Amino acid sequence: MAIQGERVRVLNDVEPHEGGRYVLYLMQQANRARFNPALELAIEEANHLKLPVVACFGLLDGKSGFPEANARHYAFLLQGLAEAKSGLEKRGIGFVMRKASPAKVAIDLSDEAALVVLDRGYLAIQKGWYAEITRHVRRRIVQVEGDVVVPVETASNKHEFAARTLRPKLHRLWDPFIEEVKARTVQHKAGGLKLKSEIDVSDPEAVLADMSLDREVGPVKRFVGGEGEARKRLRFFLKNGFEGYGAGRNKPEASAASHMSPYLHFGQISPVEIALAIRENEAGDADDRGAYLEEVIVRRELAMNHVFYTKGYDDYDKAVPDWARKTLADHADDERPHAYSEADLAAGKTHDLYWNAAMREMRETGYMHNQLRMYWGKKILEWSPSPKEGFARTLRLNNRYFLDGRDANSFTNVAWVYGLHDRPWQKRKVYGTVRYQSENSLKKFDAKAYVKAVEKLCAAEG
Repeated sequence: MAIQGERVRVLNDVEPHEGGRYVLYLMQQANRARFNPALELAIEEANHLKLPVVACFGLLDGKSGFPEANARHYAFLLQGLAEAKSGLEKRGIGFVMRKASPAKVAIDLSDEAALVVLDRGYLAIQKGWYAEITRHVRRRIVQVEGDVVVPVETASNKHEFAARTLRPKLHRLWDPFIEEVKARTVQHKAGGLKLKSEIDVSDPEAVLADMSLDREVGPVKRFVGGEGEARKRLRFFLKNGFEGYGAGRNKPEASAASHMSPYLHFGQISPVEIALAIRENEAGDADDRGAYLEEVIVRRELAMNHVFYTKGYDDYDKAVPDWARKTLADHADDERPHAYSEADLAAGKTHDLYWNAAMREMRETGYMHNQLRMYWGKKILEWSPSPKEGFARTLRLNNRYFLDGRDANSFTNVAWVYGLHDRPWQKRKVYGTVRYQSENSLKKFDAKAYVKAVEKLCAAEG
């Protein structure tokens, strides 16, 4: 099956370089050797040109590293890259990994490339890499979207007001995009190229030990990176947790969660692959399928829409709608029954047993159920000295401890706490007309069972 044309953008429209030794693929967002449309398009082009394919990755650490990434994030990333390297090499594709920005690695390796293929992400730092590559690379550059079901600009040409405005557009469009990405045969192997890789990611622990980064937040045992692990978890969920997902997804103690978000974040599994598996699964009913596709497509791609069309998606004054900032400002001086420092919040030292448990799950295992994430964020707004400081705290904690932090969903979910993609509600102290969430929301599930589950998870972390 051909890669859909809507997924493909030509950034530098020149003929492939006749003297090129290979087709270069910058593997930065889609870190997987299978079900990867950018990689498969690179193979198609290389087969046509009778050339091998070389995939490259730029690893940043220290002060130049990816913003807010720490040992927890890098451990998961490196585990996934080790598996991707192995998978690529088994297919006859070269893999080069260097200590430099993705843009620099692609620019350096483009000198001997016939053409360059990029995958795509929507964060500002990623857009900056693509722009730098386009400015400096004198080769044909093709970019392929493999991180969403419906490409962002195809789904909508503007910033959407809410899920209810984007949902019908996606429903009309998504069927042709939910199809298998079949592996192409690599006709020309890359083994004879002898390109130098500065990093051997086959031993991810050794690579991690050699990096300069924040180690206060360490790796977790709960999640292991890699596309194989992602597919294993997905199969387990479909067999054991999917039936009843529609009714149980908002109950953290019910185990009705696929835990796909870290793997989606690091591009170790395709959302299209997940959507296909959901549609084809024999267990579950239409309600279960609809509920899951709402999360993995509508809600996730609403977040992509937000960061793509919002310059300053991490800035309170730009990411939060005017009406919400106004009402929060009007109530900024309201008395707060409880106030905590950011250190107290990070340590889970509040009066709220259930909030503390959620923070502990996040801090020690890198994950928190979506139902608790909403409550967790709303309480930081309530317990912070100002809305703007609350926004900054929520984002810092989110990005520091969550494995899936620092992505489009993170920036969008934090802004949602402060009114994004929502409407005015009944006026209350501190919140104004921004949606309020009280302790009564915990009655919708077995909160005591959730606390016990967190205790077991954290004990497993040691």
